Amino acid sequence: MRKLPDYPVRDAIPALQRALAEHGRAVLAAPPGSGKTTTVPLALLDEPWLRDQRIVMLEPRRVAARASAARMAQLMGEAVGETVGYQVRFDRRVSNATRIEVVTEGLLTRRLQSDAELPGVGLVIFDEFHERSLDADLALALTLDARANLRPELRVLVMSATLDTARVAALLDGAPVIEASGRMFPVDLRYLGQKPDARLDDAMASGVLRALAETRGDVLAFLPGAREIRGTQRQVESSAAAKDLVVRPLYGELSSAEQDLALAPDAQGRRKLILATNIAQTSLTVEGVTTVIDGGYVRAARFDLGAGSNRLDTLRVSRAAADQRAGRAGRLGPGVVYRLWSQDQQGALAAHDTPEILAADLTRFALELASWGAGDPAQLALLDRPSAANWNYARDLLLALGALDSAGRITPHGRALSRLPAAPRIAHLMLVARDRGLAQSGAWLAAALDERDPGGSTDLVERVARLAAGSPDPAQRRRVDETVRQTLRLLGEEPRSARSASTLDHDGLPVLVSVAFPERLARRREGLRELSSGGPRGAREVAFLCADGGEARLPENDPLARAEWLAIAHWDPGATRRIRLAASLDEAAVRAAHADRLVSHREVRWDAQQDIVVAEEQQRLGAIVLSARRIADAGEAGRTAMIAGIRRLGLGCLPWNESARQWQARVQSLRAWQPEGAWPDVSDDALLATLEDWLAPHLDGVTRRAHLDALNLPDIFNGMLDYAAQQQLQKLAPTQLTVPSGQRRGLSYAAGAPPTLEVKLQEMFGCLQTPTVCAGRVPVLLHLLSPGQRPVAVTQDLAGFWERGYIEVRKDLRGRYPRHPWPDDPRAAQATHRAKPRGT
Repeated sequence: MRKLPDYPVRDAIPALQRALAEHGRAVLAAPPGSGKTTTVPLALLDEPWLRDQRIVMLEPRRVAARASAARMAQLMGEAVGETVGYQVRFDRRVSNATRIEVVTEGLLTRRLQSDAELPGVGLVIFDEFHERSLDADLALALTLDARANLRPELRVLVMSATLDTARVAALLDGAPVIEASGRMFPVDLRYLGQKPDARLDDAMASGVLRALAETRGDVLAFLPGAREIRGTQRQVESSAAAKDLVVRPLYGELSSAEQDLALAPDAQGRRKLILATNIAQTSLTVEGVTTVIDGGYVRAARFDLGAGSNRLDTLRVSRAAADQRAGRAGRLGPGVVYRLWSQDQQGALAAHDTPEILAADLTRFALELASWGAGDPAQLALLDRPSAANWNYARDLLLALGALDSAGRITPHGRALSRLPAAPRIAHLMLVARDRGLAQSGAWLAAALDERDPGGSTDLVERVARLAAGSPDPAQRRRVDETVRQTLRLLGEEPRSARSASTLDHDGLPVLVSVAFPERLARRREGLRELSSGGPRGAREVAFLCADGGEARLPENDPLARAEWLAIAHWDPGATRRIRLAASLDEAAVRAAHADRLVSHREVRWDAQQDIVVAEEQQRLGAIVLSARRIADAGEAGRTAMIAGIRRLGLGCLPWNESARQWQARVQSLRAWQPEGAWPDVSDDALLATLEDWLAPHLDGVTRRAHLDALNLPDIFNGMLDYAAQQQLQKLAPTQLTVPSGQRRGLSYAAGAPPTLEVKLQEMFGCLQTPTVCAGRVPVLLHLLSPGQRPVAVTQDLAGFWERGYIEVRKDLRGRYPRHPWPDDPRAAQATHRAKPRGT
């Protein structure tokens, strides 16, 4: 066995070797400082089961991949690219002699998609798996699937510092879990209690100056992004403490040389301050660092479903991430950690970071699964399943880009997209650009879209032209040039030798943007909108209707606000999409570039502003109507739209009269009085819910609110009952009753109450019992009236009234109405509706 460095993980190596030899899979739980990244691959290199095959080890970041390969090569006394090599984006140092290859996660997926058997590879190691990147989850799922179906002898090892190892072991079909000890020196934790309203770079600069004064050795400070790093660097370098200090930024957009410079000891022996994002959080032991200052934030991608794009959110770190960062200070000896937050805030942090599969855009992930032949994430071994909403969005976008067919299978175009190391949108843009002879323009456009926080003008064409002419920022110029060169190489094109904006097709750029972001193609709406939030008071915005039906906005003073059409590339996600980068184009270009997406559509809808049904034959691009022609007869669709309008207006828009309301009350009353009957529910709520059944047949030619006045509602209601039910309604709940005087008097109904009969008292003489309805079940409520038509009694007990109440009424009224009869015994008197003739 080759000589290994004296790291704590060495004690776990024998158990790990046995587990892989016997089971072919294992989980190694090793805390920070255990040396697992550089020791484990070297310890397994001479295992008999490896048989001169390669070890491929995945690292989550380029800087870690290169640094770990360099450290292992150093331990072997070799140069990188011999026994130990690496491959990251735009950088590859491997040879035929390479046996340990350190790669970033996406590259393993590419290799698996090219040849799922992974020929020549005997072991795949997933390092720092606790970071749970989407690429790592995908690469592990594909590796396990290949092992199960193609290469059962392929070994798989998952290594992690902070992870639920039981879940991972179960995912690996009950793999053995080996635990290694760490070697952490004591770390003095100091909480600085940063004020909530303090700028992060101000607070970090203050913390750095304090740490420089209180500690020795190099300092590693964690910040969420390049903007905060630059702000902190400016403040520290302008202070007196910077006299013998070298400040080194460390973030993903820097070149490999710049990243290596941050990690290496200073050539002049000066004290070093490293201002880093979370790329320095794991895998790296930075020589000389004894102090860590943690800003407590991380910038992470979060998918905004409403906007259809990732947004970069600045989030609080988790407790696990904070512990990882603190571990950087205790790798080489006792250290000090300054945390800008308070100890109370520490307890409120989330335990772990959210896995990317639950939070990020899944479009590339869905494309890779389709390329693998898996139409559903459930077909693969994943620790977490993505949400249905995010998964469905990704599949729908791939369908719109032509990457999937209607059955969800990958198309030839989709396979071509999957072979390009870019997001599906950008890969689609690159292929369309190549096919249209615009490869140079497409390459520069792809590079511009890859740049973060562009700032300045929202005009994307202007921005691409500036980059093509040469960015004033050397780091950006180098990065963009490399992106363009690699993009053209992937497209089989040769880059132009001269740097010039003249290589761009300015008319073609907006079209390329529109095909990459088809749902963000937008047309200007009339009028201005008040600024919803932020910005100067009274400022207004121009709104653009997007093909996906949403709205995007620009300040009215933005030059692009005058454009009729925009191809939008970037916007700020949220309730109000504010455009950050877009390109203007005309309708002719839109129609030519998206001819296959134009559809004829019959639109029949209720216009709530005019209270009419609008029926049109439209030509549409998504939600955008390009042209419309009115339709005279919309048929069933017109009736449906009118029903929708009535529901919006409410049932009160119908021509109700007393007859209609009484019919409704009679039927509702019978439902209560005859529970065993089959009377329909005709309450307002029920009528509104069933408009299609009883009202729609009467809406031919009815296309506006005013037309409703011509409807005969009582007849329409009566049509809801068959002939037998109509007869029963009249018999059981009549609209009139014949009283003893021989006259017919109207009944008034109200749901939940007995029917009311208003009748002059003299017309009821001789009637001994209260009249009833519903086959004698319900006594009528009598309103007995004086000759002057004023109520003198309200009763459902006429017999009781004659016996007890009539005497008092007779006493009070016979002197006032002498021409009307007031017999002593009304039960035996003749009923009449007339007064006595004058003089009698």
